[in-house]
Amino acid sequence: MELIDFFRQTQADVRERTNSPDGGTPYEEQAFTEIVMQHMAEIGMTFEPVICPHAGRLRNAVIRLSGYALSEETDQLDLFISLYAGTDELKSISDGETLKAVDQCWQFLKGCAEGKLVSAIDPASDAYALAVNIQKCYSSLDQIRIFVLTDQCAKSKNFAFRENGGKTVKLEVMDIERLYRHCAEGKPRDEIMVNFRDVTGSALPCIYVPGEMSDYDYALTVIPGEALRFVYEKYGARLLEANVRSFLSVTGKVNRGIKETLINNPEHFMAYNNGIVILADEIRLETAVGGLPGILWMGGMQIVNGGQTTASVYFTKKKEPKTDLKRVRIPAKIIILRSDDAEAEENMISAVSRYANSQNVVRQADLSANRPFHVEIEKLANTTYCPDGTSRWFYERAAGSYNTLLAREGTSPAKLRQIKEKIPSSRKITKTDLAKFLSAWDQKPDQVSLGSQKNFVALMNNLDVENSPWPQQPDVLFYKRMIAKAIIFKAAQKLVRPAFKAFQANVTTYLVALLSHRLNDRLDLDHIWWQQRVSSRLEEQMGQWAKTVNEILHKSANGRMVSEWAKKPECWTAVRNGIYSPLIEGIPELRSADSGASPLPVDTTFGTGITIIPDPISP
Repeated sequence: MELIDFFRQTQADVRERTNSPDGGTPYEEQAFTEIVMQHMAEIGMTFEPVICPHAGRLRNAVIRLSGYALSEETDQLDLFISLYAGTDELKSISDGETLKAVDQCWQFLKGCAEGKLVSAIDPASDAYALAVNIQKCYSSLDQIRIFVLTDQCAKSKNFAFRENGGKTVKLEVMDIERLYRHCAEGKPRDEIMVNFRDVTGSALPCIYVPGEMSDYDYALTVIPGEALRFVYEKYGARLLEANVRSFLSVTGKVNRGIKETLINNPEHFMAYNNGIVILADEIRLETAVGGLPGILWMGGMQIVNGGQTTASVYFTKKKEPKTDLKRVRIPAKIIILRSDDAEAEENMISAVSRYANSQNVVRQADLSANRPFHVEIEKLANTTYCPDGTSRWFYERAAGSYNTLLAREGTSPAKLRQIKEKIPSSRKITKTDLAKFLSAWDQKPDQVSLGSQKNFVALMNNLDVENSPWPQQPDVLFYKRMIAKAIIFKAAQKLVRPAFKAFQANVTTYLVALLSHRLNDRLDLDHIWWQQRVSSRLEEQMGQWAKTVNEILHKSANGRMVSEWAKKPECWTAVRNGIYSPLIEGIPELRSADSGASPLPVDTTFGTGITIIPDPISP
């Protein structure tokens, strides 16, 4: 797939999400923002993102924000601002335009840090709670980044750091070219290129074992602590394989031990620490000191074991500047991948990560694409056709496999168009998508709101428990009803996006959980599978209840950030116990009332003075 094809596919995805045939609507910019932020979260470039559009003025400065991502420890903050053109032709954007966007987001950050924005914006605004939160945690932030997201080609992908209130702020651009390299090529780690001569002054001496009878080469080396800190500072969470992102904390017992050793006994660090495991796409060797082979540079570097060590080295030096990392050495095992098969390489990465982390608290098997459940879902997706007999859904068990399919079989414009007609991107489901659809329908919206990775782990954990609601070997009936739940979730997304400015993901998730809670016994999932859509009457019902869900989320949050409140079980209790407008008549997906479903409570108020207007939201 070429850049222009990827660009047009992205625009089609945006418009499919907003149900708009033409470009340029504010909702399309939000959809584009959501697509890019979620991708960055999935590959470890950022944390769980939240759409939060805001535009205004602070004194004489224009301020603007599209979304944000804040680490669980509230020590790392990413702010996003979008420049979405929505055109059908690929265009370039000047550094002046991207810097103007940077300045607008920069002014938002400064206003929050200095406490000026809190008093300048409406407390009812969704950005108000974020401004309050940033003001409170600003002094404890260790990393701040501003990202410009654009569907155009930017000349520069990053700009010089800026300083504000004693904090260094990194400025980056995620344009369509950079997004293409990540998504179309399926290797975001390609951007991670480390030249150890630049970092340490020389190649790293190593023991090198060529893999003459395997699909990888092998090396053992020792990395200076200052070098590991430098690389993590430059690449951040991208350096860590997605399966070990949860190690970005220095609060656990093991991490405290690492911190104490770094500060008080740095020369013994290598003796006390198990080291790290690195995967690389390629390395270049030269003769090092003492005549040993030396690693000059490494491409596609990714740490699959040792996330605690890596993050602890960086944050310990950050918080305790007197820490002498020059006396620290970290043992490293390096596996250099040599397979040309993308899926085989993905399986290798998964297996190495799983086994390398077998002694860690996080169960890496839970995130493996090779578990029988995922393998069987993929088989069912490839062999189960929609009722029209020609089209089907696509389950992306391995990252990037949908684009690989388009590139492999779409060898001509006509063939590519034919594939997209039979398997449109709107029918692509990733592993984290699947977990979100199933968990929301299983009435666990608070779990879904924890973020895609944590929700995925929780769902996979559920596969192993006795009396699990999810089968290890799903059958065709399970698959079809799973797709029906996906259709319901996607329909809810389309309704919610244009209806609410912020926290759309939370409203969507809670709306789907509410539908399951109130209609589960009566809703005919098989009917939805056969229709491959929800009816206009069900959409109308969803639209009415979405308004109430949104109001309850904001009211019950009581000044807290809705995205944080939505993670609490108490939030689901508040939404579940709310009073909603009557169930409308004539919903074809519903079985008759005499099927045993309990009657629904009916009212037009939440019980707090909020009046609910039961007008439908247009899709």
